[in-house]
Amino acid sequence: MANIGIFFGTDTGKTRKIAKLIHQHFAGEADEPKNINRCTLEDLLAYPVLILGTPTLADGELPGLDAECQSESWAEFADTLAQADLSDKTVALFGLGDQEAYPDNFVSALGELYDIVEQAGAKVVGAWPKEGYVFNSSNAVEGDHFVGLALDQDNQASLSAERVESWVKQVKAAL
Repeated sequence: MANIGIFFGTDTGKTRKIAKLIHQHFAGEADEPKNINRCTLEDLLAYPVLILGTPTLADGELPGLDAECQSESWAEFADTLAQADLSDKTVALFGLGDQEAYPDNFVSALGELYDIVEQAGAKVVGAWPKEGYVFNSSNAVEGDHFVGLALDQDNQASLSAERVESWVKQVKAAL
């Protein structure tokens, strides 16, 4: 087993695709990405380093809170994760959103996931600058940075590979 576990929630498969891209950059340091709907808390706790990814749905929610998206979700897992002791874990986060269609809550689910892991005691690394994005607000912004990598596969997909590569370098340096 590798030292890094990559876990994601998805509603369209885009988050899974990014998780696989991140995995490629960790070349042997990370196990294959896993969909959170097929995992237990013990699966996550087996790793000292976690990379967690989520899309943002509806009004900035984690997948699963929207009745149309019950099959693959973080929402059902969020309470379990919130009760965990993550004080010995390092966590990096990534989130997907659509800054044009949902400018008032761009990648806000990333902020929800951040709040959960931070309150559970995790050391969070991988903040990402908000330069290059156009949106009104996001629960995933602290100061001039997102709390993790923010990606817009709907409007800026051509920038994602470069952003992932830069972010992974940053995360590796923090580890």
